[in-house]
Amino acid sequence: MMAGKVLLWWFFLCAVGGLNILAWSLSAAALARREATLSGEIYASRRLQLYLSAGYVFGCAFRSALPVYDVQRLCLFDSWLCSVIVGRSIATIAELCFAMQWALVLRRLSSATGSMIGRTTAMAVVAMIAVAESCSWYSVLTTSNLGHVAEESLWGLSAALIVASIVALWPRCDAALRPVLTVWCVAAAAYVAYMFLVDVPMYWSRWIADEAAGRHYLSVGQGVLDASSRWVVSHRWNDWRSEVAWMSLYFSVAVWFSIWLVHAPMVQGRAVADGGKRPRATLARALGRAAP
Repeated sequence: MMAGKVLLWWFFLCAVGGLNILAWSLSAAALARREATLSGEIYASRRLQLYLSAGYVFGCAFRSALPVYDVQRLCLFDSWLCSVIVGRSIATIAELCFAMQWALVLRRLSSATGSMIGRTTAMAVVAMIAVAESCSWYSVLTTSNLGHVAEESLWGLSAALIVASIVALWPRCDAALRPVLTVWCVAAAAYVAYMFLVDVPMYWSRWIADEAAGRHYLSVGQGVLDASSRWVVSHRWNDWRSEVAWMSLYFSVAVWFSIWLVHAPMVQGRAVADGGKRPRATLARALGRAAP
C-alpha cells in the first residue's frame, strides 16, 4: 500500500496530467475554429506550436501517471513502463519539443524586431538542451549525479539567455507586446533562480555524498542493461520527498506555459524596416489579428 502522502501526491499528478490533456485538446479545438481568421503564416506557426506542445503535454502526462526516480531506479508500479529507459526516452522527446517551442517564439520575435542576438539565442537554446539531454542520459545510465549538475546548469543558462535576448529586443517591440514579454522575463528569471539556487546545488550535493561514500558507478553499457531491466517499487515518502517539489511544478506550471505558447501574441512580418522603424499602428494591427 502507498503511504498516505505518496498516494495524495500521485493523485495530484494524475489529476494535473488529465487536466493538461483536456486543456491541450481545448486549445487544439480553439485553434481549428480560428483557422479562417488567421493568415496562413500565423496559422502554420501556431499549428507547429500545437504539435510541439502535444509532445510535451502527453509526455509529461505519461510521466505524471508513472513517476520514476531515475538514478535510484525507483517507481510506484511494477511494470516495464516504469523502466528508466522508457521514461527517459519519453522525457527526452518532450523536453526537446518544449525547447523548440521557446526557440520558435524567440526566433519570430527576433525576425520581427531585427534582433541578431535573439536569432542566435534561438538556435543556441535547442543545441544546449540537446547537450543537456545527453548529460541527463549519462547520469541515469551511470547513476552519477554529475551529469545532472551539467544538465540542470544548461537548462538554467538557456533560460538566462532567453531573458537577456528579450531584454535586448525590448526597445524594438510595440508597447502592446511588452506585458507578455514581462511575464516571460519574470517566469524565466524565477526559473533561473530556482535552478541555480536549488536544483543544481541539490544534484551537486548528491554527487559529493556519493563520492564520499565511494559509490560504484556503472559504465554506459552496464547502465543500458540496468535501466532496461531493473526498477524498484517504493511507496515510502522518504524515498520520494526530494522529487516531489520539482516534479509537481514541472508537470503543472511548465506544461501550462507550453499550452499557452500555442496562443501567445505574435507579430506578423518584420517590425523593423526602412532604417529600423515600422509604424506602431501597423504592428498593433498585426498583434490584434494574432491575439487569441
